Amino acid sequence: MKAVHFGAGNIGRGFVGLLLHEAGYEVVFADVADALIDQLASTPGYEVHEVGEEPAVKTVDNYRALNSRSQEEEVVAEIASAEIVTTAVGPNVLKFLAPVIARAIAQRGAGSAPLQVMACENAINATDLLRREVEQVYEGADLTARAVFANTAVDRIVPNQAEGQGLDVTVETFFEWVIDRTPFAGRAPEIPGATYVDDLAPYIERKLFTVNTGHASAAYFGYAAGVDKIADAMADEGIAGKVRAVLDETKQLLVSKHGFDEAEQEAYVQKILRRFTNQHLPDTVVRVGRAPLRKLSRHERFVGPAAELAEQGVHPAALLEAMRAALTFTAQDDPEVAALAEILVSQSPDEATTSITGLGADHPLYAPVRDLIAQHVPGHHPA
Repeated sequence: MKAVHFGAGNIGRGFVGLLLHEAGYEVVFADVADALIDQLASTPGYEVHEVGEEPAVKTVDNYRALNSRSQEEEVVAEIASAEIVTTAVGPNVLKFLAPVIARAIAQRGAGSAPLQVMACENAINATDLLRREVEQVYEGADLTARAVFANTAVDRIVPNQAEGQGLDVTVETFFEWVIDRTPFAGRAPEIPGATYVDDLAPYIERKLFTVNTGHASAAYFGYAAGVDKIADAMADEGIAGKVRAVLDETKQLLVSKHGFDEAEQEAYVQKILRRFTNQHLPDTVVRVGRAPLRKLSRHERFVGPAAELAEQGVHPAALLEAMRAALTFTAQDDPEVAALAEILVSQSPDEATTSITGLGADHPLYAPVRDLIAQHVPGHHPA
């Protein structure tokens, strides 16, 4: 069995590639980073160091590596004869992979089993996005008979790696790979450690509104307190209490909206909070807090759950406090920090509220968010 995986970075090697390897697939890594692909192609294996509760070291071998820019024809040929294609490249890059994947699907033999395509990105329904991009450029026979596209939700903290670590990757012991089983029509791939569900949406939102919301909250509260690492921020009782308050609000939404058992969701929250305290992960508040403009957008980790709570008549005080902290975050060489600052300088509080959060003036969350933003607009004050 063969799987082609786009993205040979830390997530690709330390999470998706590892699980595919453990499932018995020969993994073909495809990436545009010349030095990384050359190193992978010339090295027989690498180690994944899982740190935290029940640490372990796992070896990944039986893989190959191709440069998807200079060896595009070879990548197409590999996909044409593979069982699975996965990605971990970032959702904005998927459109660049689509032509290669489309060409490969068209070249598959008429009697071949459908190619199983899963985009393992930190975005909601990323595989749907990839499928739409493939459909726009596909020129072969019936696409639906030749490929199956399944959405997934992935979760594993992979921090910046230590200098000189080479191909080896340090990751947390916890991981979650939830896959929508319905597109496979009973022929889902066997991947030990993956969880198949009939309705992925609740699990996507549970992860986004617990892990991503909590992680970003710890980063912004930690940054405001002058703390460098996420684990150190969570060791501070005051910061940890603020993060816990945020996740209490998102738990309330998830239980009411998706019907999660309250005790089950509480156990999930506790597990996530323990992950953030993992001292073996040198994750910094600056790395986790980057891209504040995206994180403050309409359907993301703060405004998304806060807006739904406000629609239910609940005042999301803790989420608003996290948004306040996000507005004060800065990081060198982060274009979104500069873009956010430009909005606050050049626009009125009303304009900035809509630009940053996508909220309309008639939304119940609009007024409290506008008050927060007004505090950061020069010459304006909350109404």
